[in-house]
Amino acid sequence: VRGWSFEPLPAYWQDKQVIIGFPHTTWKDTVMAFSGFALVEQKGHVVVKQEAFRWPFGGLLKTLGGVAIDRSSPKGLVAQLVAEFESRDTFQLALVPEGTRKGATRLRTGFWHVARGAGVPVVCWYLDSHNKQTRWLGQFQPGDDLAADLELVRQLYADAGHAIAGL
Repeated sequence: VRGWSFEPLPAYWQDKQVIIGFPHTTWKDTVMAFSGFALVEQKGHVVVKQEAFRWPFGGLLKTLGGVAIDRSSPKGLVAQLVAEFESRDTFQLALVPEGTRKGATRLRTGFWHVARGAGVPVVCWYLDSHNKQTRWLGQFQPGDDLAADLELVRQLYADAGHAIAGL
């Protein structure tokens, strides 16, 4: 895929998990993520506003792994995603904690709340553009201390050569 290589699935891979990826700088990152999932024969899922699931794109979004989220729901995004985990046997939810392609000033923590609420691990994935390689950096089970878990995420990416803005 455009000269990139994809690491095989890590030994700690599970049927249900939240996968976070950095950096998120272009829409092509999503293409890379779906390509990576296809190469390792897994189905990844991404959050898409429910309004996008109208014809003619609804079927395509669902096939690609889009999960329709009602942004006006009083349940909130985290509760809706926890319910998705509870209703499925396998669910690989890919999220970008930066929340934007324009350079985040702070990290969004919804990934942590979703993983903690669903009782699933967080897996850290890195798009290493310098070496044109995707890399699995590690996994952790969210604990009671958000700050400590964010420091772990920061350290995993720093060790890989990527400083995370907002941490």
